[in-house]
Amino acid sequence: MFTRDEAVALLRKYTKNEHLIYHAYCVEAVMRRFAKELGEDEEYWGLCGLLHDIDWDMFPEQHCKKAPELLKEINAPEDVVHAVCSHGWGICSDVEPTRQMEKVLYTVDELCGLVYATALMRPERMEGMEVKSVKKKWKNAKFAAGVNRELIDKGIAMLGMDKDKVIQLTIEGISSVAGNVGLA
Repeated sequence: MFTRDEAVALLRKYTKNEHLIYHAYCVEAVMRRFAKELGEDEEYWGLCGLLHDIDWDMFPEQHCKKAPELLKEINAPEDVVHAVCSHGWGICSDVEPTRQMEKVLYTVDELCGLVYATALMRPERMEGMEVKSVKKKWKNAKFAAGVNRELIDKGIAMLGMDKDKVIQLTIEGISSVAGNVGLA
């Protein structure tokens, strides 16, 4: 298995937009938080989250299709490639998320965007953020309009988890890296 340093180097090679780097760090942290909650491998889940958008910045028209080629550079195992490709299921990929980790990644990718946008509207950013703050913004379709709320709901249903719990774990994950992603 590749190291986090190798993953970050690959991410930075193909991702020049710093906001996309921030998003990758947020998804990584949230994946680690879910792994901890579910008694899974935090490093493995985090690395899949870190690399999930590896092809988005330079190859947006080939999102989730170019990723396998790029991930070969660090000898990513097939299960990591499958996870990365499955997060775009039904949008830009026909690779279905089947494992619990893949379902979490599918769900939290968009949710991270909503939580991040919510934090930007708060003077205290992530500090003290509550689920109800995110749910209030969720209801306003014009807020963070690019966030696909139906996809998040579909993912939560696949997970079989309580929506509030999914939002809470996402808040906790992003809070753990707030200082590194412009939310301190």
